[in-house]
Amino acid sequence: MTVVVRKLQIGNVVLDNNLILAPMAGVSDLPFRLLCHEQGAGLVCMEMVSAKAVFYGNKNTEGLMKIDPGERPVSFQLFGSDPDIISGIAKKIEERPFDILDLNMGCPVPKVVNNGEGSALLKNPRLVEEIITKTVRAVKKPVTVKIRKGFYDQEPNAVEIARIAEGCGAAAVAVHGRSREQYYAGQADWNIIARVKEAVSIPVIGNGDVTDGPSARALLEQTGCDGVMVGRAVRGNPWIFREILHYLHTGQRAERPSGAEVRDTILRHAQMELELKGEYTAVREMRKHIAWYTAGYPYSAAFRRTINEMETFEELGKAVKNIFVE
Repeated sequence: MTVVVRKLQIGNVVLDNNLILAPMAGVSDLPFRLLCHEQGAGLVCMEMVSAKAVFYGNKNTEGLMKIDPGERPVSFQLFGSDPDIISGIAKKIEERPFDILDLNMGCPVPKVVNNGEGSALLKNPRLVEEIITKTVRAVKKPVTVKIRKGFYDQEPNAVEIARIAEGCGAAAVAVHGRSREQYYAGQADWNIIARVKEAVSIPVIGNGDVTDGPSARALLEQTGCDGVMVGRAVRGNPWIFREILHYLHTGQRAERPSGAEVRDTILRHAQMELELKGEYTAVREMRKHIAWYTAGYPYSAAFRRTINEMETFEELGKAVKNIFVE
């Protein structure tokens, strides 16, 4: 059996393995990144940060930019469409303790796309070139780019964009195998990831439809990509990294976490959210996480309805302990 876990070098940063937590708004915040790092993620990516919001001093943005030494190596993701603002902010924040700077050119959310940002950039290769060129010149840290198959399903241009990224000095490119038009529907096109891998010499990270060890191995083997980025399947499931690593090394599926481990992880996650964001925000943030953690458990639907009515950390803690009674 081919072992496809390996160290991955991105610029001057060497990752212990080639499994990467995808940047996800509302998911990959500091507490969750720490949990994923502990479970074996070789790199964790922060929630995307608006370059304009940093430029104009938006107070809410600072919370998204916090980094803990225990989660490194970590990738800081910026989004925007103004090359001068993005490159200027990249230079301004470079002294922060992140290891890699990522440029978001894949977000499909309407409010981002309607501003000409995220995956909307895929429609404008010249602007892509200007953004990457100016950002790479502005900072010493490695710059990576996250893209999609293309904006329109019938007009995939990931290969063109990846070649531009490499030509501008990007250190790696992550490719989600869906177009913006697909959003998250249907099946990811792994063939486009393979085509990008054939077209460039920088590391290519595959993203889309990795849900467990077998799918991670299949993506690596079918596309030849250098790394695997895990997105939605990690929600409520930081153990996915441990399980993928186990499968890639042994060919065997790892045991799922016990109820006690899930319970303890939820409580620890909640405690970290509380310390970082205060009770009001932490309780509300944890509602969605707990829904993901408990999906599939007996009575989980009724439990989620209960959780969504809770206002205090104490209530939340008691409810979590009750559902996992041994």
